[in-house]
Amino acid sequence: MTVRSLPSDPSLDHLRHQAKDLLREHSARVPATAQRLREFHPRFSRIADADIFDAHLSLSDAQLTIAREHGFPSWTRLKRHIEQPTLSGRLQLPHHERIEDTAFRQAVDLLDAGDVSSLRVHLKSHPKLVGQHMVFEGGNYFRNPTLLEFVAENPVRHGVLPANIVQVAQVILDAGADYSARNETLMLVATGRVPRECGVQLSLIDLLCDSGADPNTAVHAAVRHSEFDALAALLRRGARVDLPVAAALGRIDDFNKLLPTASSADRHLALAMASQLGRLEIVRKLLDMGDDPNRYNPVGGGSHSTPLHLAVLEGHEELVRLLVERGARLDSKDLLWQGTPADWAGHEGRTEIEAYLRTKEMERQTS
Repeated sequence: MTVRSLPSDPSLDHLRHQAKDLLREHSARVPATAQRLREFHPRFSRIADADIFDAHLSLSDAQLTIAREHGFPSWTRLKRHIEQPTLSGRLQLPHHERIEDTAFRQAVDLLDAGDVSSLRVHLKSHPKLVGQHMVFEGGNYFRNPTLLEFVAENPVRHGVLPANIVQVAQVILDAGADYSARNETLMLVATGRVPRECGVQLSLIDLLCDSGADPNTAVHAAVRHSEFDALAALLRRGARVDLPVAAALGRIDDFNKLLPTASSADRHLALAMASQLGRLEIVRKLLDMGDDPNRYNPVGGGSHSTPLHLAVLEGHEELVRLLVERGARLDSKDLLWQGTPADWAGHEGRTEIEAYLRTKEMERQTS
């Protein structure tokens, strides 16, 4: 789920206008609006565009969607953030500096310092702390972390981890971190730049899996972030090779075996991952099977964009041409920056791809 960042001085009136605009776009059956509602309004999750447009949408529905688009669970919480700002709501600060609970903040400081012995004593003195959740609003993820999730340094807070972070994590696990926290931490580690750069990503993956974390919970995220060493470790620890993973890795034999019984959701994610990673043969096969190149990608697969956006972003020119030949729309705009695939090509310096797409835009306009 990719949220829109609030400006430094957000206006509640402006956000109210956004909600009213969303109502008008829903009435006009704008395809991007269906994707926004599907991703950010719980009532519309996994519902087809036509059913979303046929459903009644109230102003409170639109306001909830706007709030969740900006990383807040409700309009009330968004309104409170603007009208009554707190330390935890200072979104420009790194997460550890937004912690208001003194005992929890001390635990994070000990974690960051790699002070294993003091952390162990601190957790014994505060036995409930290991299961406590912090509330961070206004971001894409890391919204309700426990202490264990801080070992991943994802989101980046310092840009480095203590050399003994595996031992630090073991202390927190020994103190009773629950299994949902272990799974969430596994995903953060598997997608984290800092654990990889510090050379501890694979050791942390092994530790978390040894402690009961399910490798399947992190495998798609690892693919999406192109963390292939982490992906290999997760597969070694028993993660399944499902259709999206086979598509991402270009494992044609596995893909062909899984395709006949794959769900629509798996095919949708497989198309996004194959487009991102340039798996031309797999994308062609999915299109031959009737998958739509104009659907926005699913949650967890670059959902603010289309397969063509992803292929452009990564510079897969032959795949870009295939998608265009198969009817991919050139005027589809991503939901964050309102850019077309050609705009993305220009932004990324993909001059040949941009020229091709601009030419195709003119051809379609004149045909």
